[in-house]
Amino acid sequence: MSFPKSYKEFEETLAQHSPPPTWSGALKAMWFDVKGDWESSHNIAQDMYDNHGSWIHAYLHRKEGDKYNAGYWYRMAGKTFPSMNLEDEQRQLVEYFLAE
Repeated sequence: MSFPKSYKEFEETLAQHSPPPTWSGALKAMWFDVKGDWESSHNIAQDMYDNHGSWIHAYLHRKEGDKYNAGYWYRMAGKTFPSMNLEDEQRQLVEYFLAE
């Protein structure tokens, strides 16, 4: 499977059992999140020691309702706490990592 060039192509990969091994950790983490596997996404994000991992980590804790922890991780990522809904942030993250 080739690398998705759009969010639509990314969505088409969700029928697979797992994300392609050649994808970045950030895109794999988001793949698991979109599939509804918060735990797998979190496991990847917490092992990413960069701004991308912090951003995903922040989003995941916001998603679980832990605003305090999410705020910490947004600060670590150099981001402000978003006002957009979770679905929009999820898409923003995926599209950002697709464009990298």
